[in-house]
Amino acid sequence: MMPARVVAIVQARMGSTRLPGKVLRPLRDRPVLAWVVRAARAAESVSDVVIATSTESRDDPLVHFAEEIGCRVIRGSETDVLSRFALAADVTGADAIVRLTADCPLLDPRLIDQVVALWSADPHLDYVSTTLVRSLPRGLDVELVSRSALDRADASAGSHHRVHVTSWLYREGSTERTAGIVVQPDHSRLRVTLDTAQDAALLDALVPLLPTDRPPSWRDVVSVLSTRPDLVAINADVRQKPLDEG
Repeated sequence: MMPARVVAIVQARMGSTRLPGKVLRPLRDRPVLAWVVRAARAAESVSDVVIATSTESRDDPLVHFAEEIGCRVIRGSETDVLSRFALAADVTGADAIVRLTADCPLLDPRLIDQVVALWSADPHLDYVSTTLVRSLPRGLDVELVSRSALDRADASAGSHHRVHVTSWLYREGSTERTAGIVVQPDHSRLRVTLDTAQDAALLDALVPLLPTDRPPSWRDVVSVLSTRPDLVAINADVRQKPLDEG
């Protein structure tokens, strides 16, 4: 049998209510989106990396940037993000997709590989992630969805599930087969995603303290933050939007 084709799909847009244009914001020596693509490309288990954005003209800069770094772009609905992922999976011929978001510049390729390895060991799983029980810093999220599960979600999900892509799969009462990666000790109180000005300030201060010759590992990130409570305090008060806010 041919090995499964796993495609990393980076969800990106320029419109953000809290921090517009954040995915192209400079972070040390490259834009935030370039950090994400670099990490995805460094994952050994990923067959291809694509950026999924909208057909809205405000997202044209993402297309231009993707051309500069040689990354394929697939464009779809701005609001129905689930349909955008289904389109990307279809166009790329994916057997499974890894969902990454463009506001998480410190993604760890090894986490991506671990999530894919868990699914590869049991391809009957529909959804594998680092977030079913959150134990890693927010911003290191990796989710894998099998193609059949993605198609079921696209056919059945409504409401806010179409914005959040994967939430229908692990909703209360779901019969989808799921598995998660959990680490100890618990580092879920830490936050290294980019959604607010405080998040940007934290990342600007943290990145110079991390390795530069490769995508940092989650252990690199935790190691620095565990000794720098002053950095952790920068965005400690930021709260994630609830799923049902869209």
